[in-house]
Amino acid sequence: MQPTLVATSFHRSGWVYEEKYDGWRMLAYKHGHHVRLVSRSGRDHTRRLPDLVGAIGALSLSAVILDGEVCIFDHRLVSRFEWLRARRRTEAATPPIFMGFDCLWVGGHDLREQELRVRRARLEEVLAGQDVLLPARRLADHGLKAWAQVVERGYEGLVGKDPAAPYRGGRTLAWLKAKVPNYREGERGWDTS
Repeated sequence: MQPTLVATSFHRSGWVYEEKYDGWRMLAYKHGHHVRLVSRSGRDHTRRLPDLVGAIGALSLSAVILDGEVCIFDHRLVSRFEWLRARRRTEAATPPIFMGFDCLWVGGHDLREQELRVRRARLEEVLAGQDVLLPARRLADHGLKAWAQVVERGYEGLVGKDPAAPYRGGRTLAWLKAKVPNYREGERGWDTS
């Protein structure tokens, strides 16, 4: 699912709110011992991210499909898109981490028709105890309070999600994203909007 961009912060009653990451969107596929990491555009990143491939391959499940984002975080745990390509060695950073948004398939079970709350519970089970495979960080239950957390912590934005929605390919109104205007523009030299 791809969230629809909205112009400003928002609140939807009953929705959940997660940090919007500044990284590479990926689907992680595991079938037996075979693992692939594929971007939204279809580019295979499996060879580029061997530690993540190893962690996914070590999951006890025989088959799983996860939707998420590969990120590198700075010392404040803020995702840094530009560090996926290069960073100064003097800057403290995490290794690449797969931040899971959704669990689409587990074992022989297609979960896409299940509600997000069910898929999220499975995602948390699948990723329990992992170091470089983590569920997306949840924010406050109220959209405007979640937005205040985004601004305070220096995140790129937030994604609000309808917990009753099934998983659908492409852009959706069941997931909405709001971005901080001119996010780190002076720091990076370009605007991410």
